[in-house]
Amino acid sequence: MEEKETLVMSKSRKQSLVAFGQAVIGPPGSGKTTYCLGMQEFLSAIGRKVAVVNLDPANEGIPYKCAVDISELITLTDVMENLKLGPNGGLIYCMEYLEANFDWLQEKLSQFRGHYFLFDCPGQVELCTHHSSLRNIFAQLDKWNFRLAAVHLVDSHYCTDPAKFISVLCTSLSTMLHVALPHVNVLSKMDLIEQYGKLAFNLDYYTEVLDLSYLLDHLASDPFFKNYHRLNQKLVEVVEDYSLVSFVPLNVQDKESMQRVMQVVDKANGYSFGNSEQRSLQALMSAAVGAEFHFTSTLAVQEKYIEPQESTVKQEDMDT
Repeated sequence: MEEKETLVMSKSRKQSLVAFGQAVIGPPGSGKTTYCLGMQEFLSAIGRKVAVVNLDPANEGIPYKCAVDISELITLTDVMENLKLGPNGGLIYCMEYLEANFDWLQEKLSQFRGHYFLFDCPGQVELCTHHSSLRNIFAQLDKWNFRLAAVHLVDSHYCTDPAKFISVLCTSLSTMLHVALPHVNVLSKMDLIEQYGKLAFNLDYYTEVLDLSYLLDHLASDPFFKNYHRLNQKLVEVVEDYSLVSFVPLNVQDKESMQRVMQVVDKANGYSFGNSEQRSLQALMSAAVGAEFHFTSTLAVQEKYIEPQESTVKQEDMDT
Protein backbone atom coordinates (compact mmCIF):
# COMPACT_ATOMS: atom_id res chain seq x y z
CA MET A 1 0.00 0.00 0.00
CA GLU A 2 2.83 2.36 0.93
CA GLU A 3 4.61 1.51 -2.32
CA LYS A 4 1.50 2.41 -4.33
CA GLU A 5 1.13 5.75 -2.53
CA THR A 6 4.82 6.52 -3.11
CA LEU A 7 4.44 5.70 -6.83
CA VAL A 8 1.38 7.96 -7.13
CA MET A 9 3.20 10.81 -5.33
CA SER A 10 6.24 10.37 -7.56
CA LYS A 11 4.06 10.42 -10.71
CA SER A 12 2.20 13.50 -9.47
CA ARG A 13 5.47 15.28 -8.71
CA LYS A 14 6.83 14.47 -12.17
CA GLN A 15 3.69 15.85 -13.83
CA SER A 16 3.89 19.03 -11.76
CA LEU A 17 7.38 19.71 -13.11
CA VAL A 18 6.18 19.83 -16.72
CA ALA A 19 6.59 23.33 -18.17
CA PHE A 20 4.73 24.64 -21.20
CA GLY A 21 5.81 27.33 -23.58
CA GLN A 22 6.56 28.67 -27.04
CA ALA A 23 9.71 28.74 -29.15
CA VAL A 24 9.30 31.95 -31.14
CA ILE A 25 11.16 31.69 -34.44
CA GLY A 26 11.13 33.45 -37.80
CA PRO A 27 13.29 35.56 -40.13
CA PRO A 28 14.76 38.93 -39.07
CA GLY A 29 12.16 41.70 -38.87
CA SER A 30 9.17 39.36 -38.60
CA GLY A 31 8.31 40.72 -35.14
CA LYS A 32 9.55 38.00 -32.76
CA THR A 33 10.62 40.33 -29.95
CA THR A 34 7.46 42.44 -30.29
CA TYR A 35 5.41 39.23 -30.21
CA CYS A 36 7.15 38.08 -27.01
CA LEU A 37 6.41 41.43 -25.37
CA GLY A 38 2.76 41.37 -26.47
CA MET A 39 2.24 37.72 -25.49
CA GLN A 40 3.93 38.29 -22.13
CA GLU A 41 1.54 41.15 -21.36
CA PHE A 42 -1.48 39.23 -22.65
CA LEU A 43 -0.77 36.04 -20.69
CA SER A 44 0.04 38.00 -17.54
CA ALA A 45 -3.34 39.74 -17.85
CA ILE A 46 -5.17 36.40 -17.76
CA GLY A 47 -3.23 35.11 -14.77
CA ARG A 48 -0.32 33.10 -16.14
CA LYS A 49 3.14 33.48 -14.66
CA VAL A 50 5.30 34.15 -17.72
CA ALA A 51 9.07 33.90 -18.10
CA VAL A 52 10.61 35.23 -21.32
CA VAL A 53 13.95 33.68 -22.28
CA ASN A 54 16.12 35.59 -24.73
CA LEU A 55 18.14 33.10 -26.81
CA ASP A 56 19.22 35.72 -29.36
CA PRO A 57 22.79 36.90 -28.60
CA ALA A 58 22.33 39.79 -31.06
CA ASN A 59 19.18 41.08 -29.34
CA GLU A 60 19.93 44.50 -27.87
CA GLY A 61 17.51 46.85 -26.13
CA ILE A 62 15.09 44.12 -25.07
CA PRO A 63 11.66 45.70 -24.40
CA TYR A 64 10.17 42.89 -22.30
CA LYS A 65 10.97 41.78 -18.77
CA CYS A 66 13.63 39.15 -19.39
CA ALA A 67 13.87 36.16 -17.03
CA VAL A 68 16.90 34.54 -18.69
CA ASP A 69 19.23 36.32 -21.11
CA ILE A 70 21.85 34.51 -23.20
CA SER A 71 23.95 37.70 -23.18
CA GLU A 72 24.96 36.77 -19.63
CA LEU A 73 26.69 33.76 -21.16
CA ILE A 74 27.80 35.03 -24.58
CA THR A 75 27.11 37.91 -26.98
CA LEU A 76 27.42 38.16 -30.73
CA THR A 77 29.51 41.34 -30.47
CA ASP A 78 32.17 39.61 -28.34
CA VAL A 79 32.30 36.62 -30.67
CA MET A 80 32.70 38.80 -33.77
CA GLU A 81 35.45 40.89 -32.15
CA ASN A 82 37.42 38.06 -30.55
CA LEU A 83 37.05 35.35 -33.21
CA LYS A 84 36.86 37.66 -36.24
CA LEU A 85 33.63 36.07 -37.45
CA GLY A 86 30.84 37.68 -39.43
CA PRO A 87 27.29 37.95 -38.06
CA ASN A 88 26.09 34.64 -39.55
CA GLY A 89 29.10 32.63 -38.40
CA GLY A 90 29.00 34.42 -35.05
CA LEU A 91 25.37 33.46 -34.42
CA ILE A 92 26.07 29.82 -35.23
CA TYR A 93 29.04 29.87 -32.86
CA CYS A 94 26.85 31.35 -30.09
CA MET A 95 24.23 28.63 -30.51
CA GLU A 96 26.90 25.93 -30.44
CA TYR A 97 28.37 27.54 -27.32
CA LEU A 98 24.97 27.48 -25.61
CA GLU A 99 24.58 23.85 -26.67
CA ALA A 100 27.90 23.10 -24.97
CA ASN A 101 26.75 24.87 -21.79
CA PHE A 102 23.36 23.29 -21.12
CA ASP A 103 24.11 23.24 -17.39
CA TRP A 104 24.07 27.07 -17.36
CA LEU A 105 20.70 27.14 -19.12
CA GLN A 106 19.21 24.45 -16.89
CA GLU A 107 20.28 26.30 -13.73
CA LYS A 108 18.74 29.56 -14.98
CA LEU A 109 15.45 27.94 -16.03
CA SER A 110 15.10 26.02 -12.76
CA GLN A 111 14.56 29.33 -10.95
CA PHE A 112 11.20 29.79 -12.73
CA ARG A 113 9.26 26.64 -11.93
CA GLY A 114 5.54 26.96 -12.48
CA HIS A 115 5.99 29.58 -15.23
CA TYR A 116 4.88 29.57 -18.85
CA PHE A 117 7.95 30.11 -21.05
CA LEU A 118 8.48 32.23 -24.16
CA PHE A 119 11.80 31.53 -25.92
CA ASP A 120 12.83 34.46 -28.14
CA CYS A 121 15.08 32.80 -30.74
CA PRO A 122 17.61 34.22 -33.24
CA GLY A 123 16.33 35.25 -36.66
CA GLN A 124 19.00 33.56 -38.78
CA VAL A 125 17.02 31.33 -41.15
CA GLU A 126 19.78 28.69 -41.40
CA LEU A 127 19.38 27.88 -37.70
CA CYS A 128 15.82 26.69 -38.38
CA THR A 129 16.32 25.04 -41.77
CA HIS A 130 19.86 23.58 -41.86
CA HIS A 131 21.96 23.89 -38.71
CA SER A 132 21.32 21.48 -35.84
CA SER A 133 22.13 23.52 -32.70
CA LEU A 134 18.74 25.17 -32.21
CA ARG A 135 16.97 21.85 -32.82
CA ASN A 136 19.30 20.18 -30.28
CA ILE A 137 18.49 22.89 -27.74
CA PHE A 138 14.76 22.23 -28.18
CA ALA A 139 15.39 18.47 -27.86
CA GLN A 140 17.26 19.05 -24.60
CA LEU A 141 14.43 21.20 -23.28
CA ASP A 142 12.07 18.32 -24.06
CA LYS A 143 14.24 16.04 -21.88
CA TRP A 144 13.82 18.59 -19.09
CA ASN A 145 10.02 18.22 -19.39
CA PHE A 146 9.41 21.37 -21.41
CA ARG A 147 6.42 21.02 -23.72
CA LEU A 148 7.02 23.59 -26.45
CA ALA A 149 5.30 24.60 -29.66
CA ALA A 150 7.24 26.45 -32.34
CA VAL A 151 5.57 29.75 -33.28
CA HIS A 152 6.95 30.67 -36.70
CA LEU A 153 6.34 34.32 -37.56
CA VAL A 154 6.21 35.44 -41.20
CA ASP A 155 5.62 39.02 -42.35
CA SER A 156 2.09 39.10 -43.76
CA HIS A 157 2.87 41.54 -46.59
CA TYR A 158 4.63 38.68 -48.44
CA CYS A 159 1.11 37.55 -49.38
CA THR A 160 0.89 40.50 -51.78
CA ASP A 161 3.71 39.05 -53.94
CA PRO A 162 3.05 35.54 -55.37
CA ALA A 163 6.76 34.76 -55.79
CA LYS A 164 7.59 35.77 -52.22
CA PHE A 165 4.62 33.85 -50.86
CA ILE A 166 5.77 30.64 -52.58
CA SER A 167 9.22 31.23 -51.11
CA VAL A 168 7.69 31.73 -47.65
CA LEU A 169 5.75 28.47 -48.02
CA CYS A 170 8.93 26.56 -48.84
CA THR A 171 10.80 28.13 -45.90
CA SER A 172 7.92 27.40 -43.52
CA LEU A 173 7.74 23.77 -44.65
CA SER A 174 11.50 23.33 -44.33
CA THR A 175 11.41 24.86 -40.83
CA MET A 176 8.56 22.61 -39.73
CA LEU A 177 10.42 19.48 -40.83
CA HIS A 178 13.78 20.56 -39.36
CA VAL A 179 12.79 21.99 -35.97
CA ALA A 180 10.68 18.90 -35.16
CA LEU A 181 8.28 20.60 -32.72
CA PRO A 182 4.49 21.04 -32.81
CA HIS A 183 4.30 23.99 -35.18
CA VAL A 184 2.12 27.07 -35.64
CA ASN A 185 2.77 29.39 -38.60
CA VAL A 186 1.70 32.98 -37.99
CA LEU A 187 1.20 35.85 -40.45
CA SER A 188 2.40 38.80 -38.39
CA LYS A 189 1.71 42.54 -38.80
CA MET A 190 -1.76 42.00 -40.25
CA ASP A 191 -2.50 45.72 -39.91
CA LEU A 192 0.22 46.36 -42.52
CA ILE A 193 -0.66 43.52 -44.91
CA GLU A 194 -1.53 45.75 -47.90
CA GLN A 195 1.26 48.26 -47.35
CA TYR A 196 3.16 46.88 -50.35
CA GLY A 197 0.21 46.01 -52.60
CA LYS A 198 -3.22 44.42 -52.85
CA LEU A 199 -3.99 40.76 -52.26
CA ALA A 200 -4.89 38.80 -55.38
CA PHE A 201 -7.38 36.63 -53.46
CA ASN A 202 -9.28 36.56 -50.18
CA LEU A 203 -7.26 36.12 -47.00
CA ASP A 204 -8.34 32.52 -46.42
CA TYR A 205 -6.64 31.58 -49.69
CA TYR A 206 -3.33 32.42 -48.00
CA THR A 207 -4.04 31.25 -44.45
CA GLU A 208 -5.40 27.86 -45.57
CA VAL A 209 -2.94 27.62 -48.51
CA LEU A 210 -5.59 26.70 -51.09
CA ASP A 211 -5.01 25.69 -54.74
CA LEU A 212 -1.61 27.24 -55.51
CA SER A 213 -2.00 26.84 -59.28
CA TYR A 214 -3.73 30.23 -59.25
CA LEU A 215 -0.52 31.81 -57.97
CA LEU A 216 1.38 30.19 -60.82
CA ASP A 217 -1.03 31.85 -63.26
CA HIS A 218 -0.17 35.23 -61.73
CA LEU A 219 3.55 34.50 -62.00
CA ALA A 220 3.16 33.52 -65.65
CA SER A 221 2.25 37.12 -66.50
CA ASP A 222 5.73 38.24 -65.40
CA PRO A 223 8.36 37.74 -68.17
CA PHE A 224 11.07 36.91 -65.61
CA PHE A 225 9.12 34.22 -63.74
CA LYS A 226 7.66 32.87 -66.96
CA ASN A 227 11.08 31.36 -67.68
CA TYR A 228 10.97 29.51 -64.35
CA HIS A 229 7.39 28.25 -64.55
CA ARG A 230 8.33 24.58 -64.30
CA LEU A 231 10.58 25.21 -61.26
CA ASN A 232 7.81 27.12 -59.49
CA GLN A 233 5.35 24.39 -60.40
CA LYS A 234 7.55 21.74 -58.76
CA LEU A 235 8.00 23.87 -55.62
CA VAL A 236 4.26 24.31 -55.36
CA GLU A 237 3.74 20.57 -55.78
CA VAL A 238 6.14 19.85 -52.90
CA VAL A 239 4.22 22.20 -50.59
CA GLU A 240 0.86 20.72 -51.62
CA ASP A 241 2.07 17.11 -51.37
CA TYR A 242 3.11 17.59 -47.74
CA SER A 243 -0.11 19.51 -47.01
CA LEU A 244 1.26 20.79 -43.69
CA VAL A 245 1.49 24.56 -44.06
CA SER A 246 -1.27 26.90 -42.92
CA PHE A 247 -1.21 30.26 -41.16
CA VAL A 248 -2.91 32.10 -38.31
CA PRO A 249 -3.24 35.89 -38.87
CA LEU A 250 -1.91 38.14 -36.10
CA ASN A 251 -1.89 41.78 -35.08
CA VAL A 252 -0.08 42.11 -31.75
CA GLN A 253 -2.07 45.25 -30.92
CA ASP A 254 -5.38 43.38 -31.25
CA LYS A 255 -6.46 41.34 -28.20
CA GLU A 256 -8.83 39.19 -30.27
CA SER A 257 -5.98 38.31 -32.60
CA MET A 258 -3.62 37.49 -29.72
CA GLN A 259 -6.28 35.29 -28.13
CA ARG A 260 -6.77 33.35 -31.33
CA VAL A 261 -3.04 32.65 -31.68
CA MET A 262 -2.82 31.67 -28.01
CA GLN A 263 -5.67 29.20 -28.44
CA VAL A 264 -3.98 27.51 -31.40
CA VAL A 265 -0.61 27.35 -29.60
CA ASP A 266 -2.22 25.93 -26.44
CA LYS A 267 -3.63 23.08 -28.51
CA ALA A 268 -0.25 22.50 -30.14
CA ASN A 269 1.84 22.30 -26.95
CA GLY A 270 -0.83 20.58 -24.81
CA TYR A 271 -1.48 23.37 -22.33
CA SER A 272 -4.93 23.18 -20.74
CA PHE A 273 -6.91 26.01 -19.16
CA GLY A 274 -7.63 26.24 -15.45
CA ASN A 275 -10.93 27.62 -14.16
CA SER A 276 -9.45 30.80 -12.75
CA GLU A 277 -7.61 31.55 -15.96
CA GLN A 278 -10.74 30.98 -18.03
CA ARG A 279 -12.65 33.54 -15.96
CA SER A 280 -9.82 36.06 -16.33
CA LEU A 281 -9.74 35.43 -20.06
CA GLN A 282 -13.45 36.08 -20.46
CA ALA A 283 -13.19 39.28 -18.42
CA LEU A 284 -10.26 40.50 -20.51
CA MET A 285 -11.94 39.76 -23.82
CA SER A 286 -15.25 41.29 -22.70
CA ALA A 287 -13.41 44.50 -21.90
CA ALA A 288 -11.71 44.35 -25.30
CA VAL A 289 -14.65 43.67 -27.60
CA GLY A 290 -17.84 44.34 -25.67
CA ALA A 291 -20.39 42.01 -24.18
CA GLU A 292 -19.63 38.51 -25.45
CA PHE A 293 -16.41 37.34 -27.05
CA HIS A 294 -16.37 35.01 -30.05
CA PHE A 295 -13.24 33.78 -31.78
CA THR A 296 -12.60 35.77 -34.92
CA SER A 297 -12.86 34.03 -38.27
CA THR A 298 -10.51 34.70 -41.16
CA LEU A 299 -13.34 36.62 -42.82
CA ALA A 300 -13.59 38.94 -39.79
CA VAL A 301 -9.85 39.55 -39.93
CA GLN A 302 -10.08 40.34 -43.64
CA GLU A 303 -12.89 42.81 -43.10
CA LYS A 304 -10.85 44.55 -40.42
CA TYR A 305 -7.53 44.94 -42.25
CA ILE A 306 -8.11 44.48 -46.00
CA GLU A 307 -9.94 46.71 -48.44
CA PRO A 308 -12.50 44.54 -50.25
CA GLN A 309 -12.79 46.00 -53.75
CA GLU A 310 -10.02 44.36 -55.77
CA SER A 311 -9.69 41.14 -53.79
CA THR A 312 -13.43 40.46 -54.08
CA VAL A 313 -13.40 40.70 -57.88
CA LYS A 314 -10.40 38.42 -58.19
CA GLN A 315 -11.89 35.89 -55.81
CA GLU A 316 -14.98 35.69 -58.05
CA ASP A 317 -12.69 35.06 -61.01
CA MET A 318 -11.04 32.24 -59.11
CA ASP A 319 -14.38 30.65 -58.17
CA THR A 320 -15.45 30.58 -61.82
